[in-house]
Amino acid sequence: METMELTTLEEIKIYSDPYRLQILNVLNRMDRAATVKEVADKIGDVPAKVHYHMKKLERIGLVKIVSTKEINGIIAKYYEPFAGTVKIKRGKNSEEPVIKELIRSETNKLLSELFDQNRDRFFKNMSKDDETTSMLTNTSLYMSEDEAREFFVELDKMLTPFKKKRGEGYHEYEFFASNIRNKEES
Repeated sequence: METMELTTLEEIKIYSDPYRLQILNVLNRMDRAATVKEVADKIGDVPAKVHYHMKKLERIGLVKIVSTKEINGIIAKYYEPFAGTVKIKRGKNSEEPVIKELIRSETNKLLSELFDQNRDRFFKNMSKDDETTSMLTNTSLYMSEDEAREFFVELDKMLTPFKKKRGEGYHEYEFFASNIRNKEES
């Protein structure tokens, strides 16, 4: 699976925007290329707003145009989201204290938004009358740096086959995970 590293403050700001995360979620759930209008309809917003944010995502490679089609004299562009893993990594210029703090702030905003979205879906599904399968876990793992890298590569490989299955008998399960080395323990 491909990995994209976001290394600049601009890239991290584009990715951490809650509205853009919503666009990416809609594209991923649609499981096919979609137009700005289709995404706007799913979100319940105007296409112009979605288009503005889609262009920002396209500029950093988080979405791409995969086809175009003429519909009533208008060229419709079909977008797909980046299918790989997105990593936030500090770039060369990020050691300046001001830049470092801005990157930290944007990363915090991103993590908070992802957490909030997943928490809301978790509780929404927990409150349904039908049976749902949900699990919440918090576990400390003890590994060397090499083992940790290999663990997350293998975890990503293990999840990949389940990201696009649709159809009868398949149900959507949310999977949210974060990892950070506990430097206080070292």
